[in-house]
Amino acid sequence: MTGDIKPTGAHLVGSAPYDNAEEMFRASMEHLGDHLKRLPDGEVGERDTWIRWQNKRIGQSAQMRVSEVENLYVPFPPYEIVPGVTSADEIEFPNLGYGDAAIESYVVFDSLAREGVIPGNKRFMAGLPTPLSVATFYVEPRSRDLFEQAYGRALGQELQKMLETIPDHRLSIQWEMVSEFGLLEGLMENHLGDTMLDQITTRLARLIDLVPANVEAGVHLCYGDSGHKHFIEPTDTGHLVDVANGTAEKTTKPIAWIHLPVPRERDDAAYFAPLANLALGAGTELYLGLVHATDGKEGTIRRLKAASSVISDFGIATECGLGRRERETIPGLLGIHQELCC
Repeated sequence: MTGDIKPTGAHLVGSAPYDNAEEMFRASMEHLGDHLKRLPDGEVGERDTWIRWQNKRIGQSAQMRVSEVENLYVPFPPYEIVPGVTSADEIEFPNLGYGDAAIESYVVFDSLAREGVIPGNKRFMAGLPTPLSVATFYVEPRSRDLFEQAYGRALGQELQKMLETIPDHRLSIQWEMVSEFGLLEGLMENHLGDTMLDQITTRLARLIDLVPANVEAGVHLCYGDSGHKHFIEPTDTGHLVDVANGTAEKTTKPIAWIHLPVPRERDDAAYFAPLANLALGAGTELYLGLVHATDGKEGTIRRLKAASSVISDFGIATECGLGRRERETIPGLLGIHQELCC
């Protein structure tokens, strides 16, 4: 038992091993409907491994080519900008696909809402990667700056496509930041210089401010999930807090929620200690990735108690998405969320 410790709600990060969005929506409502504010579509189909599907789309740009530089964390050689391109305005990408995928899933969401399966107070959540995350994983350092500008422009067009179809009051956008922590931890080559943290938080704040007033904007901060492993194990939540605080200070739009990872082994107060300095806006929900399949409810309770020794008023989630798991394990994972939230 958790005693008086009770999470304020649950959050689903995005991915799940379902065949289609309807299965994801129905499973989410069946297990966690009362505890969720937003429903992702499971990142079904070609989107099942976060941004890996974007690798081929990047390669379809006439201004990008495969580089001979080795990639450390990603099993693909990085891209570089072709010689002669000197401006981000010259770089064009095909349809990145995020807008079309969100619109297709929202049609299902809206249909289930009309059937009464999804209540009117729930929002459809679409996840988008930060351009810097994509650039750092898939582009060699010398080309990242121009690529990031061009990809960011294309991603803005994807967001605009969503906004033209999905009602503002039913939409949430989750900006997903991953490789930035590889930069902050010194694992990946730093192309940002001595002002790295300031540049990272400035970029994220601009992305949040890109989202219209009536559309929710939240943040998923991540240390990677390839093979259910981080690219590096964080010592504590220090970098996560630095990014969250720096971003919150710079945004003009409220951040609806922030999700932070918690490694399975970290049920000690030392990991959570920097959260004492977390300075989010009054309306920002905090979700901690306390739920792990490998140690179930007991491990989640240990991490929950450790987190509660430092901070109160937070919800629970898995460390990353539910994807890349066996489908039969998902009801049990969602059941842990449900039991601890009740």
